[in-house]
Amino acid sequence: MNRELFLNIGRFVVLLLAQVSIFNNIDFLGYVNPYVYFLFVISYPFGSNRSVFLLAAFFMGLTIDIFTDAGGINAAACLIAAFARPVVLRSSFGVSYEFHTLKLSRTALGERITYVFIMVVIHHLVLFSLEIFNVSNILLILKKTLFSSIFTVLLCLLFIILFSNKKQ
Repeated sequence: MNRELFLNIGRFVVLLLAQVSIFNNIDFLGYVNPYVYFLFVISYPFGSNRSVFLLAAFFMGLTIDIFTDAGGINAAACLIAAFARPVVLRSSFGVSYEFHTLKLSRTALGERITYVFIMVVIHHLVLFSLEIFNVSNILLILKKTLFSSIFTVLLCLLFIILFSNKKQ
């Protein structure tokens, strides 16, 4: 229990600092901006208390909002994605998720890509919809969602592979 808590706190702090100091400074062509802090929500332990998970996701988004002066859009996007996570897990992993025998680093690559992609698209769609907040700019919202999602998914999958526990 204590080990898992320290790992989650460490993951929270490292991803927060990486996002604020490195990834917020990347803005390629106005459409591509990676949001790797969301990896905290994606990789949060699957069998943990749902209320604690929702609070942690909210605080991750809120902390990013405080550092970037974003007005709560990251907190809302993280919270909505955290609410949607059980449905996405069930549709991506099926029976493995139902019995809580799931480790993200030990899943098949196709299932992992599906899960990360759906979660990131949900997060980004909410994030950019709240950021732009204008239905007449739906194409801009979709364009930013698509391009940022592709870059974020690639980085998240790379980090999952690089930092996965090699003991199996």
